Amino acid sequence: MGKVVGIDLGTTYSAIAVVNDHGKAEILPNREGERITPSVILLDGESPLVGSIAKRSAAASPDDVIQFVKRQMGNPAFCYPTDYGDISPEEASAIILKRLVEDASTMLGEPVTDAVITVPAYFNDAQRKSTMDAGEIAGLNVLRIINEPTAAALAYGIEKTSEPHTTLVYDLGGGTFDVTIMRLGNGKIEVLATDGDPNLGGFDWDNETMNYLNDQFQQQGGIDLLEDAVLALDLREKAELAKKTLSSREKVDVFLSGGGKNARISLTRETFQQITAPLISRTQDILEVVLEEAGLTWNDIDKILLVGGSTRMPAVSKLIEQVTGKKPSIELHPDEVVAMGAALQACLLEAQKSVEHRSIAESLPIVEIEDVTSHGMGVVALNEQGQEHNSVILKKNAKIPCKVSERYSTVSDNQTALQVQITLGDSEDLESVEILGESTMSIPPYPLGAPVEVFFQYDANGVVQVEVFDCTANKLLGTMEIERRANKSEDEVRALKQKLKSIAIS
Repeated sequence: MGKVVGIDLGTTYSAIAVVNDHGKAEILPNREGERITPSVILLDGESPLVGSIAKRSAAASPDDVIQFVKRQMGNPAFCYPTDYGDISPEEASAIILKRLVEDASTMLGEPVTDAVITVPAYFNDAQRKSTMDAGEIAGLNVLRIINEPTAAALAYGIEKTSEPHTTLVYDLGGGTFDVTIMRLGNGKIEVLATDGDPNLGGFDWDNETMNYLNDQFQQQGGIDLLEDAVLALDLREKAELAKKTLSSREKVDVFLSGGGKNARISLTRETFQQITAPLISRTQDILEVVLEEAGLTWNDIDKILLVGGSTRMPAVSKLIEQVTGKKPSIELHPDEVVAMGAALQACLLEAQKSVEHRSIAESLPIVEIEDVTSHGMGVVALNEQGQEHNSVILKKNAKIPCKVSERYSTVSDNQTALQVQITLGDSEDLESVEILGESTMSIPPYPLGAPVEVFFQYDANGVVQVEVFDCTANKLLGTMEIERRANKSEDEVRALKQKLKSIAIS
């Protein structure tokens, strides 16, 4: 039987972990001996390169590099045009996953077959399904998709759930941001509220730094570096290095060249924090929204955990202390804790069906995880003005599993059909939500105002069943099952899996 692992598939860096024979989660280093692997692919020759070599080569071969894949997960219209044909986000993610798994198998001396893969808490259904597809294309049996803050809390709290306490996870990664508040205690991790922004992360701090350095370079008589793909990638690499350096130093000098001009640009931590202040403010807004949705005050929060490499920026700790009055905990490794929590979840899941893993899991406390929905769901209905709007039935942050309902009525005399459109999103504005599915159901020619009730049942596996009930006839009109929507068909996933099998990854 192969090993089960936990994988943090990150925007900028990824990590893989396993639970050892002593019941402890540990990170598995890659073939270069690194504990985290850059989520970068270089399509150079027959074998794709993944990791640090690909990242270092990005500036020299910008047209052959794929990176920041995670931000495109769930987008069926997006692809990476390459000399090898168009590559979807799922296929690119699968290449990264395959490299992680190959390195882990070498370290463990046996094949890795099953995995729990993490996603941002605020990922929607399409993004989660794309992640599962990527795992399958990479040849993995994906046991479960788990939210990154929940995985971090599991790594932190699996042995600390006897004493009740409330924890906030501030998760700022390379490309995404989440805030989750959860209560740990009595052998349970109970998520109270979560919110986030799937397009906010260290990548955006890099962008602001790039823009500043480019402006300074032009003021010294240089060209616009962003207009040249090679120079832009070199600028990105130097901006990222400057950002990281300013986490431990007050000032950094950046050397730039282009169009025959060389320049040294000084960047202070104070200036860096000024140009990125709107970004840190966006995280504050989400912090306060989640606190309100959890129905708590800052006095109710016992601990704040920092997750994600971007939390190393001093502005993050400063913001949290200013807003909450509490110092964030630094007891966890921000780059590794998510993968370690995923590995613990994988071990606990496998222990339910395997004697081999059960013996390891016996040393772990039994922890029950109660999660919540990250997005609202509802139906298209008419408001009091007779205009279509999104009527939310299953509220965001509802506990999973759950069953909720809302009553509606016919909108005209002798109406003989109901058009049921299922929505994903919290806004009343239909332009801001997605239509997940629709169905037309026949009814007798009822008068205006005849009542119908719509039930939403959301199970632990992310499957939503919708029931429409005729209150006049006291009978069920029909059901709709909304599973995680696939951007790839089963045939497409199988074909990509077969294709990736024949490709060696370096």
